[in-house]
Amino acid sequence: MFSKLAFILQHAVEALAPSLPLQEDFVYHWKAITHYYIETSDDKAPVTDTNIPSHLEQMLDILVQEEKERESGETGPCMEYLLHHKILETLYTLGKADCPPGMKQQVLGFYTKLLGRIKQPLLPHINVHRPVQKLIRLCGEVLATPTENEEIQFLCIVCAKLKEDPYLVNFFLENKLKSSASKGAASVIAEDTLKGQDSLSTDTGQPCRPQELSAAAGTEQPEFDPEPPRQVDDLSTSLDNLSVTSLSEATVVRPNQDYNLVNSLLNLTRSPDGRIAVKACEGLMLLASLPEPAAAKCLTQSTCLCELLTDRLASLYKALPPSVDPLDIETVEAINWGLDSYSHKEDASAFPGKRALISFLSWFDYCDQLIKEAQKTTAVALAKAVHERFFIGVMEPQLMQTSEMGILTSTALLHRIVRQVTSQVLLEEMVFFILGEQREPETLAEINRHPLRHRLIEHCDHISDEISIMTLRMFEHLLQKPNEHILYNLVLRNLEERNYTEYKPACPEDKDVVENGLIAGAVDLEEDPLFTDISPDNTLSNQEWLSSSPPATPEHPKNDGKTEVHKIVNSFLCLVPDEAKSSYHVEGTGYDTYLRDAHRQFRDYCAVCLRWKWPGSPKALEKCNLEATFFEGHFLKVLFDRMGRILDQPYDVNLQVTSVLSRLSLFPHPHIHEYLLDPYVNLASGCRSLFSVIVRVVGDLMVRIQRIQDFTPKLLLVRKRLLGLEPEGPVQALSSRW
Repeated sequence: MFSKLAFILQHAVEALAPSLPLQEDFVYHWKAITHYYIETSDDKAPVTDTNIPSHLEQMLDILVQEEKERESGETGPCMEYLLHHKILETLYTLGKADCPPGMKQQVLGFYTKLLGRIKQPLLPHINVHRPVQKLIRLCGEVLATPTENEEIQFLCIVCAKLKEDPYLVNFFLENKLKSSASKGAASVIAEDTLKGQDSLSTDTGQPCRPQELSAAAGTEQPEFDPEPPRQVDDLSTSLDNLSVTSLSEATVVRPNQDYNLVNSLLNLTRSPDGRIAVKACEGLMLLASLPEPAAAKCLTQSTCLCELLTDRLASLYKALPPSVDPLDIETVEAINWGLDSYSHKEDASAFPGKRALISFLSWFDYCDQLIKEAQKTTAVALAKAVHERFFIGVMEPQLMQTSEMGILTSTALLHRIVRQVTSQVLLEEMVFFILGEQREPETLAEINRHPLRHRLIEHCDHISDEISIMTLRMFEHLLQKPNEHILYNLVLRNLEERNYTEYKPACPEDKDVVENGLIAGAVDLEEDPLFTDISPDNTLSNQEWLSSSPPATPEHPKNDGKTEVHKIVNSFLCLVPDEAKSSYHVEGTGYDTYLRDAHRQFRDYCAVCLRWKWPGSPKALEKCNLEATFFEGHFLKVLFDRMGRILDQPYDVNLQVTSVLSRLSLFPHPHIHEYLLDPYVNLASGCRSLFSVIVRVVGDLMVRIQRIQDFTPKLLLVRKRLLGLEPEGPVQALSSRW
């Protein structure tokens, strides 16, 4: 009660007294703080019962006012006094001792406001960055403390200042002190640290800033009276008598360099307060983005950032219930790491394991965004750690298991993170994890060279339709990612030599090749008796198609030697006879409804693939190794096998198989277009293409049609039911499996 009355009286006196010059006012408030420690006999009273918070606030206001009254970049006498008398060093010692109780909170607030409200650069000064560095070490030591909020605010303002001037981060990379230092030297260092007299080389191991900063620091500290105020001497004596437990820095064994700013933030990411944890994550992301090579090296080699990211990913993944529904994994709303707030009671669409799933996806999103924003060296190191410690160490055993439920759940999770990843560096590591790094042509003998790739492709043709569909979806989304290695590993490496074609050298007297690229002797399918009932409405003219196609570019010129596009399109359109068609019976479901969407997707793929500098025309046959045995590759083999059984598979499986093949066909590579889309290519003996597979399916279809009475109306009914135009019900002699 008495202290509060004294506080009120003091404010009244200050209000009535004439205003002092800023420097005298500043010194007055600082001496008032030091006077408390000299005179007080009760160091157990909380700091809020003293005048210290008010004096600190007044000192800040004076510094801000002084800066506003002076020219930009000019240091005033109050700031010079703060730097010369090492006020921040003294405040750090008081905050570490937390004397009086709550002083640490006040010191953290003072540092935060000083760095945030003063516009001139302060961190280059040795008497600023040295105590700031020491105060950083006190942050995050104990979780859920009353000072946690002030700690994270202080750390974040330091990070913000480093973002403004990335070079300053070098002041916060501390060289390891030799563990063989003698106890005598250690005690000297401890004593000097307590009194704020330790040298920069002992404390940070860092040289001063380059010449211009050193000069600036020197010119901003003019000569002062070497005789320090008596109160400061008395204060040092009083501090020696405080119960401050100071551990010598020399006794701590550290890595080659310490990055205590990162270590403190890492500790606070484990805070039970979600807001504190998110702010700590933001600080780490900011530090990871700094362009300084030394900081990037220290971040990845001398801190546990990689371990924290991957260990938490692993623990959150393992915390997922094994019974989580794959459909829930697919459909759960988009996750943003900074907005990981979820209330099970308020969620109308809650399902078992949703909280755990959101936590895992949220942390994966943070890892992805951190790697995306990080400096290149840091990004590569973090992505490799995720690859080795999480993908291989945790996910691969789950994907390689034999339990159908386990396979389905783990594949659904893999599919989800494939969809979610946006960082190019992390995407590359994920692609290498799924597909391997091989780029040479596949052979049947080495089809399982990368076990996970082999297993996942085999799962596309699994006995369980659910596993097949989920794995096919994963590959479909993988193909949409902007990474050239995906398509090359799965398909292109096997088409590079064009040994799927049968090459006949051209002779002057032998007109083997007609103008449109059709090999002489090859059957024109539009003239084949099987396709004599083509409807004119189902064909597409050359001009119509070309007008819908993306324009030619220097990287992808049009090749006049190719088979005319309209012939290719019409050949596919007329494969199925009219009696086996139903699209033209239902309005709005014909081929033309797909053209606009296909055109848009093709343009998007062309834009992505331009950076890969693909050739505009196929490799010359004279330069190809046509003698090598052709193998379409494991991926296309499974897709073609599935396509060949389309009449005996569920509709959902067929839809997914054709969807993946459609994605492949959109890539503007000449070998893909030739092998997958050109029905006139002269296939080598024993080779099959997409068109040849479909021809065999149509042949089988025509045989089966003859066994079903009233086939056309039944087919139309099934189509309407699939489109939701008719209610569900039995259809005799016709099903999705024929």
